[in-house]
Amino acid sequence: MAEKNLTLMEEFILLGFSELPNFQGLLFVIFLVMYLSILLGNGLIIVITNMEPALQIPMYYFLGNFSFVEICYTSVTLPRMLMNLWRQKRNISLLSCAVQLCFFLILVATESFLLAVMAYDRFVAICKPLSYPLIMSHKMCVQMVIGSWVIGIPVFIGQTYQVFSVPFCGSNKLNHIFCDMPPLMKLTCGDTSGDAFFTYIDCFLFGLIPFLLILLSYIRILSTVLKLPSTTGRSKAFSTCSSHLIIVCLFYGSALIAYLQSLSSYSGITNKIFSLFYTIVTPVVNPMIYSLRNKDFIEAMRKPFSKCIR
Repeated sequence: MAEKNLTLMEEFILLGFSELPNFQGLLFVIFLVMYLSILLGNGLIIVITNMEPALQIPMYYFLGNFSFVEICYTSVTLPRMLMNLWRQKRNISLLSCAVQLCFFLILVATESFLLAVMAYDRFVAICKPLSYPLIMSHKMCVQMVIGSWVIGIPVFIGQTYQVFSVPFCGSNKLNHIFCDMPPLMKLTCGDTSGDAFFTYIDCFLFGLIPFLLILLSYIRILSTVLKLPSTTGRSKAFSTCSSHLIIVCLFYGSALIAYLQSLSSYSGITNKIFSLFYTIVTPVVNPMIYSLRNKDFIEAMRKPFSKCIR
């Protein structure tokens, strides 16, 4: 029994999609294609927004940073998932699990606040156009991006330490596709009400508050746009916000449902599905949404190809 407890303290078994043994190869191919799409698509956004002079404005500066965050937090989870599918070895050490959880939580919080910053940028551009250059100066944009990155670091380092400082007992099988808070809390010994309480607080601080800020920004935007006399002006204003709104709905909808539902009554299958949406689907569709719905971005992508043809 002592040896068994020691083993449980040293590693977990990430079950992933073990309930689909006949589809492991197919799942590997699907997730590999999606991961390469995330790297190429978001990488292209980063390169174009940094190299094209016409895109050197705050909106595209935030978009480039957002794409970089998407690459980072997807890389925290997907390579491990691919390795597990390929090797059929699902064990992960306690230390690796803690590192994955900590980085994942920090990056998700960063993405959440970046979405709020992008909404604020659209609010200033549409509702306060004359003050836009002054409010959204380069210095302010850099400060908002840095703030989005660092605001969750001390909180999630502390919470990760708190979760892994308590003993784990029972089964060492983690019914999830990566190390996440709700399935880990199911394996801890003793009273986990304190961890659950702090997780709800984190959802409120790093999920609900940014979402409410986004909602408030778009209420003000909608109010301003409806007062515009020109139909063309309304159409242009809505088109600059539509791509961001789609990403917000995908990310927040799946993430909040997954966390709030899993904390009340954890369901492995349901949580895996919603987790796939905000960890994989959103980063995949982000480049397509912004490239296909944005004329400036399409024009910026055409230039290198036009030069090659000439």
